[in-house]
Amino acid sequence: MELAKSFEPADIERRWYPEWEARGYFDAGLDLARQRAFCILLPPPNVTGTLHMGHGFNQAIMDALTRYHRMRGDNTLWQPGTDHAGIATQIVVERQLDGQGISRHDLGREKFLAKVWEWKEFSGNTITRQMRRLGTSPDWRRERFTMDAGLSRTVTETFVRLYREGLIYRGKRLVNWDPALQTAVSDLEVVQEEEPGKLWHIRYPLSDGSGELTVATTRPETMLGDTAVMVHPDDERYRHLIGRTVTLPLCGRDIPIIADAYVDLAFGTGCVKVTPAHDFNDYAVAQRHQLPMIPILTLDGRINDNAPPAYRGLDRFDARQQVERDLEAQGLLARIEPHVMKVPRGDRTGVIIEPMLTDQWFVAVTRPAADGSSIAGKALACVASGEIRFFPENWVNTYNQWLNNIQDWCISRQLWWGHQIPAWYSDDGRVFVAHDEDEARAQAAASGYTGALKRDPDVLDTWYSSALWPFSTLDWTAEWPAESNPALDLYLPSTVLVTGFDIIFFWVARMVMMTRHLTGKIPFRHVYVHGLIRDAEGQKMSKSKGNVLDPIDLIDGIDLAALIDKRTSGLMNPKQADEIEKRTRKEFPQGIPAFGADALRFTFLSLASPGRDIKFDLSRCEGYRNFCNKLWNATRFVLMNSSEEANLTDLRALGQSDGVPAGSSFADRWIVSQLQRSAALVAQHFAEYRFDLLARAIYEFVWDEFCDWYVELSKVQLQIGSDEQKQATRWTLATVLETVLRLAHPLLPFVTEELWQALAPVAGSKTHASIMLAAYPQAHSEKIDPASEARVRQLKELTYACRNLRGEMNLSPATRVPLLACGDRQMLADFAPYLKALGKLSEVTIVSEFPSEAEAPTAVVGDTRLLLNVQVDLAAERERLDKEIARLLGEVGKAQEKLANARFVARAPASVVEQERRRLADFLATLEKLQPQRARLNRAGH
Repeated sequence: MELAKSFEPADIERRWYPEWEARGYFDAGLDLARQRAFCILLPPPNVTGTLHMGHGFNQAIMDALTRYHRMRGDNTLWQPGTDHAGIATQIVVERQLDGQGISRHDLGREKFLAKVWEWKEFSGNTITRQMRRLGTSPDWRRERFTMDAGLSRTVTETFVRLYREGLIYRGKRLVNWDPALQTAVSDLEVVQEEEPGKLWHIRYPLSDGSGELTVATTRPETMLGDTAVMVHPDDERYRHLIGRTVTLPLCGRDIPIIADAYVDLAFGTGCVKVTPAHDFNDYAVAQRHQLPMIPILTLDGRINDNAPPAYRGLDRFDARQQVERDLEAQGLLARIEPHVMKVPRGDRTGVIIEPMLTDQWFVAVTRPAADGSSIAGKALACVASGEIRFFPENWVNTYNQWLNNIQDWCISRQLWWGHQIPAWYSDDGRVFVAHDEDEARAQAAASGYTGALKRDPDVLDTWYSSALWPFSTLDWTAEWPAESNPALDLYLPSTVLVTGFDIIFFWVARMVMMTRHLTGKIPFRHVYVHGLIRDAEGQKMSKSKGNVLDPIDLIDGIDLAALIDKRTSGLMNPKQADEIEKRTRKEFPQGIPAFGADALRFTFLSLASPGRDIKFDLSRCEGYRNFCNKLWNATRFVLMNSSEEANLTDLRALGQSDGVPAGSSFADRWIVSQLQRSAALVAQHFAEYRFDLLARAIYEFVWDEFCDWYVELSKVQLQIGSDEQKQATRWTLATVLETVLRLAHPLLPFVTEELWQALAPVAGSKTHASIMLAAYPQAHSEKIDPASEARVRQLKELTYACRNLRGEMNLSPATRVPLLACGDRQMLADFAPYLKALGKLSEVTIVSEFPSEAEAPTAVVGDTRLLLNVQVDLAAERERLDKEIARLLGEVGKAQEKLANARFVARAPASVVEQERRRLADFLATLEKLQPQRARLNRAGH
């Protein structure tokens, strides 16, 4: 196979992905005889969504792990699937209907759901097509959807089981309520951002007329539902008033003054109104003090009939203005102050979320089950015992803190799209939870009821079905473990969950709770928690900020006009378009070039360091595209030097041997040795989920060691070596690079496949039809050669010294000059051909002493001195030596001071003290060589 002259990722990606998928290379391994199994679960993206940078980052990591374990020979499953995304999907379809002047209520539930399924079929494979563009390798044959028949059966089975165990119940509790959607929403669907607001100070008269209390609030309309005023029990200002009452302004009700430590003594006046039906903290206070709860809002955010007649039917914000006017008219409004506060808004609608007291279904997460342990307790125990480990470990604290303070989980939503709750109601209000309506009717009949049954219209929270993902996707059934299947036996628990820290609560902890309680197993052994992708300035990527990057645009490129159109269309606030366009033109004047999937993947992996925020640096994509190009050119070089039929045959023969071929030089043995060290590092970083260090290890070996050094050394050997030495060099080039391609494949799948197909036959290692199936390289410690490493280290130091001398003398790179070298004659003779090539020298002459009349600068490397035999500027060279001698004297002084410090010598590790002594000796030795040189220049100037 002949390689094209230049690396063109688009063509390679277009050819290889369909091949991999068609040949079944992504299929799950189900060989029960294999000892090792690796399984990873795709966090299911919204079925009608598109790939964003967070997805790309997360999936690049998962694919690297999956390809790595597949190449190691493990049974491997990357389980893909999508989420029905109840709220997001229903909103999209409702907006489409709005454009036609139709509401879902006009259609009715059945016809509306048919429309949603149509939309799912139309747009549901967009994100999985985009995943393919990134090169991901899940088992697409096993792709699941949270509302497919099998997963829906699991949802129903688990709901019924938990209900019968007393761990699911229906009750009236405070929840996040979106008045636009008219449904409960999870905390993850609420965005808390600081906004300018107001603080109203309102006078609450004491009921006996003896005074008043001033209460501060940011939501004055909710005072219509107040049931108490609270003060801190230690607040001397109000202690005498505890137990008395105030008259609630505008309502005329008397409400008690209570004491509770929740009150912040320093905030406002120290008096706080209590509105239990519309504030989560007040709800908790009311439960402690047995206060009544008075809802004053309808589900669409209007004032209800529990308020005085003057406010009934008003929108909540109109009511706020009316309350303000009425308080002012009655002399009860003390003052209004500007106040910056966090406002909760629905992430889909942008409307302010209201805490609302509604009837919902809940999972009782802290209630003891039949075995005496709660499901939250089980989840805590899994981590405490070490069965589940977090990487980095500090995320355990976040996990534990949430579970130790967990509230019952609201799992119902007032939507139509989703898993409809399997509960049926009789006319007299009894509830029958069952697998289907026939079973519900049988339950009703057994209880003596034969009338009509009405199914609960609510659906389950999307996170409920997601919490079952680890076992539902493996076709768990109610009959398990008596009835099982190979995938379930092999892959539960899975190996690792890769996730952002933002859903530790919403998904990770709930999967642990549900999987442990329902199956007795843990869902996964490891949880790798990564940060969130931000823009280059560390800002969250959002449509409104105009800083969103589309991963597909980074792969394929996009021109400026199309990029501006993408960033400015569909804005919630169209006024932002001009500013976004201006910023985009400045940031991407030529649009975004095509980097290819490999460069983008490598960029993601190189950024995967521990931390909460990951700043995406687009310039890295350019750098890693150059890295792919470097690999390409290195492979072309190796192939060009191994292209003759005789060479190819010989290399294949050499490749059958596990040893190093006869004729191998110290440079050949060095690169093989370095390869072992890099392979060991890569294995360590994979095991520790340090993908940033993993990417760096591969990058540095390829770029710094193989391409920058070994390829250049090999050129010398191919030019002047014997036939045996040349073949050894060709073998080393081919086998090391072939191994590197396998080492890098999980990170750079496309370019490594293309190059491996051309190189593997030359290296005698074409063991499989694809690099995907070839064995992952293992480090062989017996091939580590410290002696060869030391020799190349010496050669590098001498080469750097030659290059530094050239730089100091401002010599043109094209100018070849002679070198005089004084030191170990055998070593210098061995190194001379390499030094001549690497240092751009015309010749290398080994001498016992430099000529006394020599004026050029001298470099000292250990016991070796180097001199470029050219005329020099004496004044400049004196200045250079003076600076270097001054620096060395400073280092000598610091080292001597350290070693003279008895505490340092006594307390520092022996290795550190010894290292400092060696540094001092090296500085003194270098000074000893430079000072005579400086004296010689003085003499030359007179």
